[in-house]
Amino acid sequence: MMDTSFIPEWPPEPNNFVLFGLLLVAAVVAGYVARRTRVFPTITGFILVGFLLGPGGVGLLSSGMVAKGQVFVDAALGLILFELGVLLDLRFLRSHKFVLVTSLVESAASFALVYLALRLFDIAPIEAALAGALGVSASPAVLLLVSREFGASGPTTQRAFILVALNNIWAFLAFTTLFSLVHAVHDAGMGRVLLQPLYILCGSVLAAYVLWKLLIRTARLVGKARAQQFPLTVGIIFLAVGIAEMLGISSLLTLLLLGTFARNLDRENELEKVEFGSGGEMLFAVLFVLAGANLHVQYLALFGLAVAAFVIARVTGKMLGVLLLSHLDVLPRRHSVALGLAMVPMAGLAIGLTQSASALYPAVGYTLSGIVFGAVVVLETLGPAATEFALKLANEVAPNSKIGH
Repeated sequence: MMDTSFIPEWPPEPNNFVLFGLLLVAAVVAGYVARRTRVFPTITGFILVGFLLGPGGVGLLSSGMVAKGQVFVDAALGLILFELGVLLDLRFLRSHKFVLVTSLVESAASFALVYLALRLFDIAPIEAALAGALGVSASPAVLLLVSREFGASGPTTQRAFILVALNNIWAFLAFTTLFSLVHAVHDAGMGRVLLQPLYILCGSVLAAYVLWKLLIRTARLVGKARAQQFPLTVGIIFLAVGIAEMLGISSLLTLLLLGTFARNLDRENELEKVEFGSGGEMLFAVLFVLAGANLHVQYLALFGLAVAAFVIARVTGKMLGVLLLSHLDVLPRRHSVALGLAMVPMAGLAIGLTQSASALYPAVGYTLSGIVFGAVVVLETLGPAATEFALKLANEVAPNSKIGH
C-alpha cells in the first residue's frame, strides 16, 4: 500500500504566515479601492474588506483565523499606544491646563449621558455604568493613521492626540474601579474586589516604568544611532505586550504609559525619535482588516435601540464637553468641533475591557458586549470619515491631500 502520510489533510489548516499574507494583500487592494473612490479614507477600505472577508461576510476569514490573528492585533496596538504615549506631552498640559479640564469635562459628559441613555432602555445600573466608562474611550489607531494619511499637523491635531490619550486613561481607571462592584455583586471575595483593580493598575504602571528604565539604559549604552534604537524600541514594545499578558495586567495601559515616560522622563534627550515606517504601516493595515472581520452586525439587530442611544449619547457628550469649554482655548470654534469629531472612533480599549468582563462574568458580558460591540460597528465604520472631516475642518491636512477628498 502506498504511503501518503506526507500529504497534509485537506483542507490544510492556514498558519499565521498564510493569514498575514492574505490580510496584507486584502489591505492593499482595499486601500487602493478606497483611494479611487475619492470619498473614503484608506482605513475605511481596510475595515470594509475585513468585514466582507470575515465571518459576517463571505467567511473566507473564519472565526478561528480571526482568533489566530490576535497576535498581529497585539503587536499593532502596542506600536500605536506607545506612539500615542510619546505624543502625550505633559509640559504642554502644564502650560495649557484648559486642555486637561476639557478632557475631564467631555469624559464626564460622555459617561453621564451614556449611563442615562441606557437606563432609559432598562439596562441594569452596573452594566450602564460600565458601558458609560467604555464610552469615554476613543480610538488612537484611527486618529494616528488618518492623520498620517493626510499629513495632518497643527494645534488641533496635537490637542486631539492628547485628548484621545487622556480619554483612554480615564476610561481604564473608571472601568477598573466600577468592575470592583461587579466582583462584589457576584460575591467574588474581598481580595478580588479590592486587590485585582489595584494589582492591574499598579502592575501596569510598574511594568511601564521598569521597561522604560531598561529602554533608557540600553539606549545610553548603544548611543543615539537609529540603526540601534529602532530595533531596541520595537523589542521593548513587544516585550511589554508579552510581559503584560504573562502578568495579567493591562497591555494597553502599560504601552501608553511606556510611551508617556519615554516622552516626558528623557531629560537628557537620549532616545532617538523612532518612526515605525513601512513595517508599522503593514501591521496597522492588518489591524484594521481584522477589526473589520471582528465586526458583529447581529448586535445591531439584538440591541439596536440601545446601541443607537449609546452612540448618540457618547458623541453628544464629547461634542458638548469640548464646545462648552471652547472659550478657554485660543482656537476658533470650528476647531473645537473638529476636536469633538476626532474622538468619534472607538475600538481597542473598549473591546479589550469588554472581552475581559465577559470572560469573568458571562451574564454581565452578554449585555455589555451586545451594546459596546454594536456601537463599535457604527463608530468604527463612521469614525475614519469623521476624523478625516475633522482634520480638514481644522485646515491642518497637507495641501496635496485636499484634492480628491
